[in-house]
Amino acid sequence: MSRHTITERHMRAMLDVVDDARHADSREVPPLILLEGLGRLVPCDLAEFSELDIPTRRVLAGQAVEYGGHYPEPDDEVWYRWRHQHPHCVDVERSHGHLEVAQMSDYMGVRDFRNLALFSDYMRPFVNMLVVALPTAPGRMRKFHFSRENARPFTERDLLTMQLLRPHLIALYREAARRRHEPVRLTPRELDVLRAVANGLSTEDIAGQLVVSTSTVRKHLENTYRKLGVSSRTAALARVFPDPDLP
Repeated sequence: MSRHTITERHMRAMLDVVDDARHADSREVPPLILLEGLGRLVPCDLAEFSELDIPTRRVLAGQAVEYGGHYPEPDDEVWYRWRHQHPHCVDVERSHGHLEVAQMSDYMGVRDFRNLALFSDYMRPFVNMLVVALPTAPGRMRKFHFSRENARPFTERDLLTMQLLRPHLIALYREAARRRHEPVRLTPRELDVLRAVANGLSTEDIAGQLVVSTSTVRKHLENTYRKLGVSSRTAALARVFPDPDLP
């Protein structure tokens, strides 16, 4: 049990982050403003939320807020190849999100971590990460994670902050997910396009399959995004095709 105490000022900042997210006018799950707020509470170079379906290797949701600079998009296939090298990654996956808030350096020293392909091929330049896992179905990962380029560990206050916030993060995720899954009327053709997207087809492939122009496909997607209140294919798919573990 942490002996660290949190000041009244920091506690108020935590409550403000939760309140802002709860009242956010957004269809994103969770609201991006929540991730932005968490990144301010816990100093880091990169704050992220990710949701993965392990068997199919699909990214169900992904958000990122950069604080230390611009970082290139990582290759998820590399993570799948090397994730077994770090015991924390294994624990997060096996726990289905029922895991205490922890940082990777609690499991393995920075020097040893730098020698792994997981670091050199995937996580570089980040040498430490704090992970807040959320409950999810077997075969899935749902987590907030906060990365640092330097070897300075996250503080006791950082961990306690996320431990106290974790129940609220779970509740906020579920509230946002329920709002996202409220019925939205799409036309049959908009649904056809979205199903094709779910099957991994490109804009050109969809146009060929539906015998329409690529501009028509893009128009259908634009209309779909507007109706769903989202801005990407990933978010649209998550909005229309719900996850099986949601209550």
